[in-house]
Amino acid sequence: MNFDKYFTMSEADAALYAKTKLDFFGKDEELVCKEIGDGNLNYIFKIDSLSTSKSLIIKQSGPVARISDEFKLSADRNRIEYEILKYQSTLAPGLVPEVYSYDPIMNCTSMEDLSDHVIMRTEMINHKQFKKFADDITTFMVNTLLLTSDVCMEHKAKKELVKNFINPELCEISEDLVYTEPFSDINNRNDIFAPNVDWVKENIYSDEALKLETAKLKFDFMNNAQALVHGDLHTGSIFIKEDSTKVIDPEFAFYGPMGYDVGNVIANLMFALANAQAYEKAEQIKWLEDTIVEVIDLFKEKFSKAWDEKASEYTAKYKGFKEYYLDTVLRDTAAVTGLEGIRRIVGIAHVKDITSIQDEEKRTKAERLCMLASKSFIMNREELKTGKDFLEVIKKTTVKL
Repeated sequence: MNFDKYFTMSEADAALYAKTKLDFFGKDEELVCKEIGDGNLNYIFKIDSLSTSKSLIIKQSGPVARISDEFKLSADRNRIEYEILKYQSTLAPGLVPEVYSYDPIMNCTSMEDLSDHVIMRTEMINHKQFKKFADDITTFMVNTLLLTSDVCMEHKAKKELVKNFINPELCEISEDLVYTEPFSDINNRNDIFAPNVDWVKENIYSDEALKLETAKLKFDFMNNAQALVHGDLHTGSIFIKEDSTKVIDPEFAFYGPMGYDVGNVIANLMFALANAQAYEKAEQIKWLEDTIVEVIDLFKEKFSKAWDEKASEYTAKYKGFKEYYLDTVLRDTAAVTGLEGIRRIVGIAHVKDITSIQDEEKRTKAERLCMLASKSFIMNREELKTGKDFLEVIKKTTVKL
């Protein structure tokens, strides 16, 4: 087996690939492999040596998504992920996994094994807290977003990155699943919790004012090549432990609006908060409320400081422009918080924070909380400027239910 023609690897194949194609393990080392992926798109293999403590991850992309054969995907997303992680490691050192190699034939990337970390979403469902998260994630977002924008980059160099990271197939998934289908079910792919079917029809599908705003936001998403966004920055794409945060899975990365990443983080903290409320976990509720406020406020503080230190575009230094620009990012953050908050409830790709709530009445309430708050985030996006503003949307909605 020379691995000179693409095929979807099994565990045995991946172990052989690691031994024969990667300069990582010794030739005489006995390897074991386990397929550990549970995502919607790819195959993830963990390779361990039985004679040493060395291990690595191999991530392979197929021509279709695992979630559904309807989604035909370019394997170039693996190349994008490899190059993005290499680039992000220079922008935000220590906040992404190390990548070792990329194979364009087998459509796979080998990278650092983060088995000493845990998936953040899983741990928050277990009502764990991570005091360092807000600081880490805001450093990551400011460094990977502002520093890849025209504010700080030479414009021709930035345009080369726009070209290199064009990502039409993955963007189309976002355009469909985030911006379009949750608000009308145009392709009949939505998956609504039975007690909320009629509620969604009345409060989401029939809300013409809401749909108009989502159309505006969709066209902005498609046309605003502002910064190199991660494109899927939720708590399932974050490995974490007490003293470390690692952002993974940037295969949806492309040049788009900065608020897309920040809003995804806030929305997924909202899902965790809804879960904590359903289980009446007071300490977890307090931590999540504080974290939502901190993420917005720390992002603003670090963004402003980085702008002052690293802005290179002459006109970006005009008085008042930084404040105007940051306001547009916060506006987009609020909008994407709402889009993500609805699409993860109504659409095809749910989150376990909500689906793991066993009590039907409490899950129904948690879903409505997220959807109603999300409508406010979208419709009132121009008004939200601080972390307290973002939290108040959720708290006021909670009181109404």
